[in-house]
Amino acid sequence: MAGTGVFSQILDGEVYKYYSDGEWKKSSSGKSVAIINPTTRKTQYKVQACTQEEVNKVMESAKIAQKSWAKTPLWKRAELLHKAAAILKKHKAPIAECLVKEIAKPAKDAVTEVVRSGDLVSYTAEEGVRILGEGKFLVSDSFAGNERTKYCLISKIPLGVVLAIPPFNYPVNLAVSKIGPALVAGNSLVLKPPTQGAVAALHMAHCFHLAGFPKGLISCVTGKGSEIGDFLTMHSGVNCISFTGGDTGIAISKKAGMIPLQMELGGKDACIVLEDADLDLVAANIVKGGFSYSGQRCTAVKVVLVMESVADAVIKKVKAKVAKLTVGPPEDDCDITPVVSESSANFIEGLVMDAKQKGATFCQEYKREGNLIWPLLLDNVRPDMRIAWEEPFGPVLPVIRINSPEEGIHHCNASNFGLQGCVFTKDINKAVLISDAMETGTVQINSAPARGPDHFPFQGLKDSGIGSQGITNSINMMTKIKSTVINLPSSSYTMGNGRSKL
Repeated sequence: MAGTGVFSQILDGEVYKYYSDGEWKKSSSGKSVAIINPTTRKTQYKVQACTQEEVNKVMESAKIAQKSWAKTPLWKRAELLHKAAAILKKHKAPIAECLVKEIAKPAKDAVTEVVRSGDLVSYTAEEGVRILGEGKFLVSDSFAGNERTKYCLISKIPLGVVLAIPPFNYPVNLAVSKIGPALVAGNSLVLKPPTQGAVAALHMAHCFHLAGFPKGLISCVTGKGSEIGDFLTMHSGVNCISFTGGDTGIAISKKAGMIPLQMELGGKDACIVLEDADLDLVAANIVKGGFSYSGQRCTAVKVVLVMESVADAVIKKVKAKVAKLTVGPPEDDCDITPVVSESSANFIEGLVMDAKQKGATFCQEYKREGNLIWPLLLDNVRPDMRIAWEEPFGPVLPVIRINSPEEGIHHCNASNFGLQGCVFTKDINKAVLISDAMETGTVQINSAPARGPDHFPFQGLKDSGIGSQGITNSINMMTKIKSTVINLPSSSYTMGNGRSKL
């Protein structure tokens, strides 16, 4: 169970501690932040409400620890990451329990997230050794007018202190996707988990503690965003920010100083369906892509753009599959579980009511009980409806009928988002042309949008983000280039013609 066994030291009475300088601590504020169970809508857990002064101490410890960590052999960094990965997978049950109760993630999916996270950390350790174990060597005479009198040795060095802010929907996996690359690259890491998902993240952080990482290298601070959010992101001790979430990231990017930013800020992922598509494949991917984890995924299908000639057939097949989705609590492994909060449910309902008022066709009856919203497919959606553009982050999927592929591309590109998209067709030439035309970071051909496998590049255009994720890209992003130039007294050529003077 959560907070018991090896995890008992992270809990003080009813309140989970925060992690700083290698120790689990209570905040001097004497205050806590309640975490509401989306299913029961009652307080499930409490975490510390850290103060700005405690953040200052965390940053100072992180700065000191990083200096020593940067001198730790690369193989040793990788060895500790492999150890943390094994511990994380060993304790998947209590961490998954937290995911079920904090964010209403279906039980099987919760376990999968933890195991996937362990695999991600192990892969990061191996990739880090490969990437960072190699440098680059340049010689000066490759540029016009120069003799070979300079040797340039190029290596990758750590940035310093990395601030990692994962989202509620993958608070473990999207935390380790930042932690692993930061650590293997020689950085220290300060984690600010989301409120919903904080306890799962604290359990995850304890796995890194058990692995034996140096004190101060990893910290996990909890608290109210209104009190420590801006203080963290604008802190002078932060050398890099990796953020996954909503439009809060836009505000962070405007306030952060001259430091590298890695941001994924959501999407309105379009699914374009052509006339020659395999409609059974289309229907299966629309349901999987649109309704997995109740649509609370940045890479969920958020709008279907289907050719008019096949729209009725697609709608019929999707409706049949939606009817088979189970709805209920996450403990029962239901397909559709409560959305993360009442405010989220209210926002989704607002989009639904707007579509209803403007004449969308409801393929199912709209039904809601508390935070639980039944899956809903909306046909005949028009561009004047909010649901055509806004990201519901819930189990509601709009369908827009189009008369040409160009019309679908236009709608996709008119969005302020540009994370992912997908196209369904049996014609690979059309698929490639449409993929090239779509203004998104990734286009899936004949499959729903997806983040992963975790070593694949993952990035968004426009308001969907800055930079690129994926293990390799994250490692590179969390380093900077260092050049050392050796100046020779005269030109020197290997196996040359004797021009060099000894």
